[in-house]
Amino acid sequence: MLTIRLKKFRRLLLASLVCLSFSGTSYALEAGSKAPGFSLPGVQGGMVELSSTAGSVVYVDFWASWCGPCKQSFGWMNAMQDKYKAQGLKIIGVNLDTKTEDAKKFLSQNPARFTVAFDSKGATPKDYGVKGMPTSFLMDRNGKVIFQHLGFKEADREKLEKEIKAALEAKK
Repeated sequence: MLTIRLKKFRRLLLASLVCLSFSGTSYALEAGSKAPGFSLPGVQGGMVELSSTAGSVVYVDFWASWCGPCKQSFGWMNAMQDKYKAQGLKIIGVNLDTKTEDAKKFLSQNPARFTVAFDSKGATPKDYGVKGMPTSFLMDRNGKVIFQHLGFKEADREKLEKEIKAALEAKK
């Protein structure tokens, strides 16, 4: 029994380290800097372009199918999109799996009620300075980065929602 618990603990620890592996805490984007644009294939077909969100508060989340904390974040992002869509929130999940099929399988088990784009080549996370999974960025209505967040756990929910709400209430 103890051996089984230790094996589960080791797997959980390893998965957490892989999802949160990063060197240092620096990011390429500073708060107040303009978010890099992107144009990526979308899950519904067509292209997902950051420029099409002008005038909205945008939450961009970089995720992968193999990342445990990413799975946990989907329910929360669905709830935020539903709750704040009418106020101008747009959530874009950028999948970084090298095989789009892996992402589609994940999405069949964890449906997204927000926009999902695919970046199998990994160019966009380089532009954003992503160091681990998941990493999210909140942009104001002018396309400037308000904050960035690495990882996702239950305790993050309230803080992240407060940031989104403040961005939605801020004047242009």
